[in-house]
Amino acid sequence: MQTDFELRGALPENDARSLAVSLAARSDHPVSRALAQAGAQAAVSRREVNDFAAIPGRGVQGVIDGIGYQLGNHRLVHDLGACSPELETRLDALERQGKTTLMLTDGQTVLAPFAVTDSVRDSSRAAIAELHSLGVRTLMLSGDNPHTVEAIAFQVGMDEARGDLLPEDKAEVIGAKLGKTGKIGMVGDGINDAPALARADIGFAMAAAGTDTAIETADVALMDDDLRKIARFVRLSRATHAVLVQNIVLALGIKAVFLVLTLIGLGSMWMAVFADMGASLLVVFNGLRLLRK
Repeated sequence: MQTDFELRGALPENDARSLAVSLAARSDHPVSRALAQAGAQAAVSRREVNDFAAIPGRGVQGVIDGIGYQLGNHRLVHDLGACSPELETRLDALERQGKTTLMLTDGQTVLAPFAVTDSVRDSSRAAIAELHSLGVRTLMLSGDNPHTVEAIAFQVGMDEARGDLLPEDKAEVIGAKLGKTGKIGMVGDGINDAPALARADIGFAMAAAGTDTAIETADVALMDDDLRKIARFVRLSRATHAVLVQNIVLALGIKAVFLVLTLIGLGSMWMAVFADMGASLLVVFNGLRLLRK
């Protein structure tokens, strides 16, 4: 993730960066981590943060040097009533470039806006392409602004994208699709994704970069955060389902044949042994084929 500081606020640049990086460093959200990392690379000084708390779907807040500050998204600024026409124009221009915007506020005014550029991995494009080849439709759900979400979704080839969603909104979208479009899988890495991960038929957590809440809520943890493994998971699941059906048909078929032969007087002891142990061995050997995958 590449981070660019875009300052147009009331504070001196060094003070605004220091306050924002101090708050971002305490958060586990990917955007905040990117901002904190950029601050570390630029040797921005950090300050002590007291009474730190996350604002779900909006950002974080804390007290620095006795003053309360918030660092959050466009929705947070609207909720605080601190969004001016001039700021809206500035944010709209940044968001249409596919950038995620964060604002540092004191609860009344925006002290400095920041823009974070999300660099799309080639592996992400490959992962979406593999899922499409398997007939899986993709939907991007994000709390980010719709312009940025649509830009990133277009870059990776998503079928659909929705932005400006709170955690409960993501869960509602997942719930609305349950039972209508086949099985629903949800991939997430943060606290905001936990409700949707729990609501989906199967949840995938990005374990390397994810929060403990997301990992505990999800059914599957991707330890190296390689999205291409989701397509492999789907292929393995389909192969496992096919083998299970084969084994059930094979076991019941052999026993049914033996039963018919016994009823017409052609059954024997060795046939009974084969129908029991032989069927078990055939089922085991057939299942071992999955190891090749």
